[in-house]
Amino acid sequence: MKTTEAPVIAEQLFNKTRAQVWQAITDIDQMVLWYFDNIPAFKAEVGFTTQFNVKAPSRDFLHVWKVTEVIPQQKITYNWTFKDCKGSADTSFELFEQDNKTLLRLTNNVIEDFDDTIPEFKRESCQAGWNYFINDRLKSFFK
Repeated sequence: MKTTEAPVIAEQLFNKTRAQVWQAITDIDQMVLWYFDNIPAFKAEVGFTTQFNVKAPSRDFLHVWKVTEVIPQQKITYNWTFKDCKGSADTSFELFEQDNKTLLRLTNNVIEDFDDTIPEFKRESCQAGWNYFINDRLKSFFK
């Protein structure tokens, strides 16, 4: 992924309240059920940081997250980096009320270019990953 590319966006409409969706994306006990099961801690507080390892076919990726923006029940943004890899992205989860349901819009915006010779850092992989988490895993979590 490069800074010159448009952000990756994934959206899903949930038949849940904004409070319920907010809790799913910010409460560690719920996050580990649909997102990454090895997140050690998470707080919806600006400045909070966490890190955890994800094993992929080509290598291990130590994820490093730092929360940079919080508007309760509306928006949370955190910066993603990976230890020993160049690149940085801001990922925002925004919630909108729509016909008594909640629309979740995830936007992944690259701040510093990633090395796209690494398959997991290609745009297609990023889009597929976010579609999986938002449109498959989180949707199934709410069933």
